[in-house]
Amino acid sequence: MDLARTQVATRRHGPGNAARLGLLVLPVAFFGIFFAYPVAAIVARGLKIDGVWRLGRLWEVVAQSDIRHVLWFTTWQALASTALTLLVALPGAYVLARLDFPGRQVLRAVVTVPFVLPTVVVGTAFLALVGRGGLLDELWGVRLDTTVWAILLAHVFFNYAVVVRTVGGLWAQLDPRQEEAARMLGASRLRAWTSVTLPALGPAVAAAALMVFLFTFTSFGVVQILGGPTFSTLEVEIYRQTTETFDLSTAAVLTIVQFVAVGAILAVHAWTVRRREAALRLVDAGVTARRPRGAGQWALLAGVLASIAVLLVLPLAVLVRRSLDAPDFAYYRALTSDDGNVFLVPPIEAIGNSLEYALAATGIAVVIGGLAATALARRDAGRLVRGFDALLMLPLGVSAVTVGFGFLIALDEPPLNLRSSWILVPLAQALVGVPFVVRTMLPVLRAVDGRLREAAAVLGASPWRVWREVDLPMVRRALLVAAGFAFAVSLGEFGATVFIARPDNPTLPVAVAKLLGRAGELNYGQAMALSTILMLVCAVALLVLERLRTDRTGEF
Repeated sequence: MDLARTQVATRRHGPGNAARLGLLVLPVAFFGIFFAYPVAAIVARGLKIDGVWRLGRLWEVVAQSDIRHVLWFTTWQALASTALTLLVALPGAYVLARLDFPGRQVLRAVVTVPFVLPTVVVGTAFLALVGRGGLLDELWGVRLDTTVWAILLAHVFFNYAVVVRTVGGLWAQLDPRQEEAARMLGASRLRAWTSVTLPALGPAVAAAALMVFLFTFTSFGVVQILGGPTFSTLEVEIYRQTTETFDLSTAAVLTIVQFVAVGAILAVHAWTVRRREAALRLVDAGVTARRPRGAGQWALLAGVLASIAVLLVLPLAVLVRRSLDAPDFAYYRALTSDDGNVFLVPPIEAIGNSLEYALAATGIAVVIGGLAATALARRDAGRLVRGFDALLMLPLGVSAVTVGFGFLIALDEPPLNLRSSWILVPLAQALVGVPFVVRTMLPVLRAVDGRLREAAAVLGASPWRVWREVDLPMVRRALLVAAGFAFAVSLGEFGATVFIARPDNPTLPVAVAKLLGRAGELNYGQAMALSTILMLVCAVALLVLERLRTDRTGEF
């Protein structure tokens, strides 16, 4: 009996840990070569002069008044955007989590579309709504572009789904009987909610707030398009210092500042996620939603639908309308011509290029993210493994501009001479897709009963066979959802791709940005048309995902 127990323990701990570390080899190598190395290369290029490190340059740059202004604006607009997003989106999280009504799944997909759209498309949509000749300008003569309000509203538009997915996903799984028990003991509805539900939601609200702050702190496309020359975040300033003034030293310092800030945010985020996982007992999300009852719930549902219509649907509708302003679909037909264009090929070819790149990036992201999620699935993972879990989120917060420019600097010599290779774009896109794969698959993998794995191991199955015959059948649907999210975000990656996409092979986001940067109504209309096509592709992908998705435990 003791021998049998020893053999089981050995299978559970010895080979299991070795297999887990083996699974992490490829993800670690991928992030080391295609993330850490390019970022380190551009930082070294900026701070190392004539072979000597000039660390004093850090203080020199931060002490500049214009840089301090950028840091201040980056921070306070991120705080304001986070507060405004929580205020607007928390009622939506409740409605989608606890109220059952016709069209609920479609509405969940609709609110997620803005999050997977490229930031340049988000900026374009709001430009069509609040910019020169936009809907507000036509109706009331009001323009909000080049104001901070346009930036804040666009950030709410972009991050609404983060709150709904993160907070609503947990809210749907909280046992409503706990709040009902408090009501039966005499607590008012407000008292029961503040004393029972709110504390349980606290870690999820904190996690959502941190993610929104992270995305708005590193905002690039939205600020670049809507802020004009007046407003600049760290990300925009890194882009300007790199491409306009060619001051790599200043760009390197700003990259370090952003890296430290993002690292701190992700560390706190990882702590809140662990608290949420460990402290709650959850129920099936399918049994908690009920039909609206009473005037209050119907009024709340109507208010949420109205806010979604105004803040999320209206900008997209105006975008579509502006793309159809010219008669006979002239803007769409102009996409097939290369006459007077900024590209070497007709803009319509950007659609095929983007689809090909996104499919390749999805394959890479699913392999890397799937291996990492499998290795991280065991809750008894050590600190080193948990630390890698947090590191996987870094590409979402570290300057994509730095990564893209780092690719050009670091990957241009043997044996990694990839500067002219087509694979460079999918690699950059996969860096953004991997975190979505991990965050989608990890909760599902952790929900698999560990005793099934142990039984298979006792019967002689190798770790690979255990994963293939125990885990894979249970997570196949989550794997498809993860692939769909990776495809959508790869399709919209802009910050790094703008540096490495060739003029004869532009992606959709790069094509939109280039067209917006050129004067003329035709260029503007083509940008609207391409943005509309990209929006429709993302919307269809997300509707398919909602049909596939059965769990609501993932963060995205």
